[in-house]
Amino acid sequence: MEKFRTVLDFCLSHQKVLGYSAVSLLTAGSERLFSVVVFQCPCNSWNMLYGSVFLLVPALILFLLGYLLNVRTWRLFTGCCAPGRCCCCIQRRRCWRYFRVLWLVTVSAAVAPFTWIAVALLGANFYECAASGSSLLQRHLCQGRGTQCHEQVARMPCGGTLPQEAQTFVSLRAQSQVLGWILIASIMVLVLADTCLNRCRSPVSFLQLRFWKIYLEKEREVFERKAKEHATKLAERNLKCFFESTEPEPFLTPSNKDWQQISSLYAFSTKGQYYSMIHKYISAKRGTSIRSTEEDVFSPALLFVDGTDFNEMGTI
Repeated sequence: MEKFRTVLDFCLSHQKVLGYSAVSLLTAGSERLFSVVVFQCPCNSWNMLYGSVFLLVPALILFLLGYLLNVRTWRLFTGCCAPGRCCCCIQRRRCWRYFRVLWLVTVSAAVAPFTWIAVALLGANFYECAASGSSLLQRHLCQGRGTQCHEQVARMPCGGTLPQEAQTFVSLRAQSQVLGWILIASIMVLVLADTCLNRCRSPVSFLQLRFWKIYLEKEREVFERKAKEHATKLAERNLKCFFESTEPEPFLTPSNKDWQQISSLYAFSTKGQYYSMIHKYISAKRGTSIRSTEEDVFSPALLFVDGTDFNEMGTI
């Protein structure tokens, strides 16, 4: 039991890194599967389009999925332009803050697409197919040799050779792999620099960040339990009144305004210490707004606060 608890504590303290690693591994495995099972270069005039589609379109799909599966996306957009409410971007400052949060969501969603492109470039199949169909490469290799030479260049990914340019096929594979490693190295440098910068600008200490994550995990567990109990009692009361044709008894439940307030994006407050929007809500005076003000800060080091989704059992 102690070993299991140690493993669980490790996962909780490194859940962001482990989550990104899992996404990267799944993406890399999917790319290899597509490359071996699905991809088959046509070796004709379709090479450029076919190779580019396999290289870029799955990356675009993964990028959009990253937006769809990110909790902050829906915390940001849900109800922002509902009837009777002003759109979130009418005020210039508020609009700028929303764009900052959207940029952080974009960075998180870009992990899987860049992984796909990097692994695809290292495998070189997609790049070779696309490059062999490039009109620029064909004109460069076939100066004065006619259209038959263009067709031979397009067949190079399928084993076709050119007497004098056979080495070019090897160069295409080398180019793809070099680009792949450059992309991976660039991403790692940017991630390291961004992590160091965010930690340096963190408004709280290292140990408080650890405590904060533990608190959010416990709050999520208690929320799930209390929400189920509350929903069960409400459902039992309503169904009892329906089947027995009786008047409903008074039942206290959060209002729509209460739900909207605790569902808003978290911002670090310099005037009070709050570990979540629920914490901020119960600490404020009843009836007052707890939405972030211009003095509050959206700190990248505290992204995990909004990453806890109370509507799902999973973690960030």
